[in-house]
Amino acid sequence: MPGTTLCTQPNRGHHLMTSYAWLQRWSACFTMALTMTVVLWGCANVPRHYVRMAEPGTTLTALTAHPEMYRGKVVLLGGTIIEEEENEQYLWLHLTNRSLDQDYIPHRPADMDGPEAGSYWAVVTKQQFPREYRQWARLTVVGRVTGTQRFETEPVLSLLYVRGWGLSSAHHGVWENLDPNYIPSISGGIKKN
Repeated sequence: MPGTTLCTQPNRGHHLMTSYAWLQRWSACFTMALTMTVVLWGCANVPRHYVRMAEPGTTLTALTAHPEMYRGKVVLLGGTIIEEEENEQYLWLHLTNRSLDQDYIPHRPADMDGPEAGSYWAVVTKQQFPREYRQWARLTVVGRVTGTQRFETEPVLSLLYVRGWGLSSAHHGVWENLDPNYIPSISGGIKKN
C-alpha cells in the first residue's frame, strides 16, 4: 500500500505482564490491603485521638506509686467491673485491672496476684452512661486521672471513652464523653492526695 509503513521496532516502555508477574503484583497488593485492614481494625478499638492523648505505657502500678505525676493526665487501662456505686449525680465503677494487648483489648493477667492485679475507680455522670454497661464483661477505659484516691491506694479516673466487651459480640458497646474536658467535682468520702 502506498504511504503505509510497517513498524518493526518493539513497543518501547511497555511490557506485557506475564501471568507470574501479574500474580506477584496481585499478591503484594492483597497482602498490603489485608495488613492495613488488620492495623486499622486494631486501632478502631480506641479512637486515635484518645491514643494520642494518653500517656504512653502507663500501668496501674505506676499510677498507684506516683499519683502526683499523672494528675490531670489521660491514661488507657483495661478492667472488669467488680462493684458499682451510685449517688444522685455520679456512677462509680470499681474495676479490677486487666492488661491491654497491642489492639487495646483487655486480658486476664497470667499472674492474678502480680503487681498489675490491683484495682481502680472510674467515675461518670450517671445520666450520660448507658445502662448496657452491665453486659460488658471487660472494658477498655480511657480516663483522666482526677488526682484523688479511694481507700488510700485506688486511683480515680474521670471517664472519657469506654469500649465494652460483652460475652458475645451482640453485647459489645462503646461510650464516649460529650465533654472530654469535664472533670466531676469529687464529693466527700474521697481522700485526696
